[in-house]
Amino acid sequence: MSVKVRIPTPLRKLTHDLNLVEVSPGTVAGAITELQAQFPGIAERLIDEAGEVRRFVNVYVNEEDIRFLDNQATPIKDGDEISIIPAIAGG
Repeated sequence: MSVKVRIPTPLRKLTHDLNLVEVSPGTVAGAITELQAQFPGIAERLIDEAGEVRRFVNVYVNEEDIRFLDNQATPIKDGDEISIIPAIAGG
């Protein structure tokens, strides 16, 4: 049983160029903890000092923004897909 996590290009140097990583079902927070165990340093790019998902990082479970679900408590189940999307600043 696994959940797929899509890794954006800027974070792939931490995942040895993998664009898709598998984690166990549970919650988004658990997935981030598992990513950190597999790829040290990735959590600090996703989570701020207060333990919240950084403002400029969007996390989706099956194309639903977790900010409109249960944030890091959002459940993930076998077959789900998490997408990590860095916000694009422009002007």
